Amino acid sequence: MAGPSLRPHVHWAQRHRELFLRVDLSDNPDITITDNVLHFRAQGHGAKGDNIYEFEIEFLEPVEPKPVCRVTQRQLNITVQKKESNWWERLTKQEKRPLFLAPDFDRWLDESDAEMELKEKEEEKINKMKIESRVPKDPFKHLKKGYLIMYNLVQFLGFSWIFVNMTVRLFILGKGNMEIHLFSKMVGFLCLTDSFYDTFHTISDMMYFCQTLALMEIMNSLIGLVRSPLIPAVVQVFGRNFVLFVILGSLEEMQSKPVVFFIFYFWSITELFRYPYYMLSCIGIEWKPLTWLRYTVWIPLYPLGGLAEAVCIVQSIPIFSETGKFSLGLPNPLNVTIQFPFVLQIYLIALFLGIFVNFRHLYKQRKQHLGPKKRKMK
Repeated sequence: MAGPSLRPHVHWAQRHRELFLRVDLSDNPDITITDNVLHFRAQGHGAKGDNIYEFEIEFLEPVEPKPVCRVTQRQLNITVQKKESNWWERLTKQEKRPLFLAPDFDRWLDESDAEMELKEKEEEKINKMKIESRVPKDPFKHLKKGYLIMYNLVQFLGFSWIFVNMTVRLFILGKGNMEIHLFSKMVGFLCLTDSFYDTFHTISDMMYFCQTLALMEIMNSLIGLVRSPLIPAVVQVFGRNFVLFVILGSLEEMQSKPVVFFIFYFWSITELFRYPYYMLSCIGIEWKPLTWLRYTVWIPLYPLGGLAEAVCIVQSIPIFSETGKFSLGLPNPLNVTIQFPFVLQIYLIALFLGIFVNFRHLYKQRKQHLGPKKRKMK
């Protein structure tokens, strides 16, 4: 049971514009300022057990009626704004200092020191304004921001259409095939796989549009419109477009392969979180769940997407060998025969090197955005 009301130890200091009060309690208090008098009441545990702690301070001059209180594990820090910026000869209206009140020597400054501190802050503010005034204002800032918002929005809508379309078709066609072939799980799985055969013919137009538009990401990085490094953008955009236009676009035999579904599906899921994140970043909004998804979903999806691309290339090599498409035979300026399947084998090595480069880049970004925040040293 709480004992009688006690007065806590209160330490004070001032600046020209503020008053600082430090109370040796760690409980949430009830603090009000009425008629220029601060009323304090809190229940806390001290040397004499649980007690009610109360005190009142009638300030020497008028103050703002809304104090700011910050609670720590050991004390309460109260900040009160003066109505007029000047130096007080004492804190209270009564000349005799109350026994519970003492100077806060950790924050104490005399008037000359406080004036010097105030002058330094004003000079710092003026210098900051001068530096900002020297930086030329970009007349196209809003135009660039609008372009980036529209670009990311269009890409998000495009990949959303791809993802939803493929998901609906997967469940509808897959379910129908499974019902027809219930006599065997294996046959059902094969029929589910067969439902992927027209993925390319259904999705390719939108994928062509999105991946062609993605070339702008390289241009945006080149001209400094975004701060993203150039090499990861080049690796991803050209790597995807090579698979889409050269492998799938040129070989009808590859367009009905089930691997096409997985390539398109992994690409679209990744972009569902990347483009909205960048779009919100353009207007200074950060949604933490989206940030976490943006820098997390790539961990399983990026290697899976790279593996699907590698499988697609491996499956295309025998077809290119048989048709001779894109192979450079004699005669030619170098007087050599360049077989395109050999180029694809070299590209496979470059593909995994590119995955490593982008994986490393994305991992650094994840540590930067989701890693533990470094504490500032005082």
